[in-house]
Amino acid sequence: MTSEPTFSRPTEPFSVAMLLYPGFTLLDLIGPHQVLSGSAKVHLVAKTLAPVASDSAAQLVPTCTLEDCPRDVDVLFVPGGTGTFAAMQDKELLAFLADRGARAGHVTSVCTGSLILAAAGLLAGYRAATHWSTYEVLAAFGVEGVRERVVVDRNRVSGGGVTAGIDFGLTLLARLRGEQVAKLTQLVLEYDPAPPFRAGTPEQAGPELTAQAQALLAGLMTPPLEANPARAGG
Repeated sequence: MTSEPTFSRPTEPFSVAMLLYPGFTLLDLIGPHQVLSGSAKVHLVAKTLAPVASDSAAQLVPTCTLEDCPRDVDVLFVPGGTGTFAAMQDKELLAFLADRGARAGHVTSVCTGSLILAAAGLLAGYRAATHWSTYEVLAAFGVEGVRERVVVDRNRVSGGGVTAGIDFGLTLLARLRGEQVAKLTQLVLEYDPAPPFRAGTPEQAGPELTAQAQALLAGLMTPPLEANPARAGG
């Protein structure tokens, strides 16, 4: 007689604060949110409780304000988006991140969210990932950029561009709840990517398509003069 497999889940969820700001990329946040939410208490944090528009026009409703967000969280998370450079100049957002990040168990990001963490002074001396088009900006803050899907450096965990959010979430979940929980979550989500094209990196896409993507991104994310890394957050 065979016994039924057993699975135990910790009863206490870990806490996650996910920052919302105008022009964040929805998938940067929703991918990790979907992965982590089964084991976490998630706080969607913004300046006010008004819906926040993503860069695809879809909106999310915050669950708490910067002021009301718990002071101590297990995970602080920042998504990227076309609003990244504006967020990098927002002193209120940067002060919030610096405060919570000083005590958070893990300080994390996906895509260009790492640039916002850098602007808040939270990546000095750490390695991090970002979107393939913004490694030069990360380097301007003195952060060692690593072109990997997910980069773990002590308690800093960062994902590359947009779709790396699920990989990031599973990596972080494994650190916080163990590999068994992460594998179970991956199976429940049926996360078994098989992209229809090999064009997800500049190396795969080739120079012509990469140049077109760079032009498109430059039109969406050109930083204003005030986003000079030497002055950001000052």
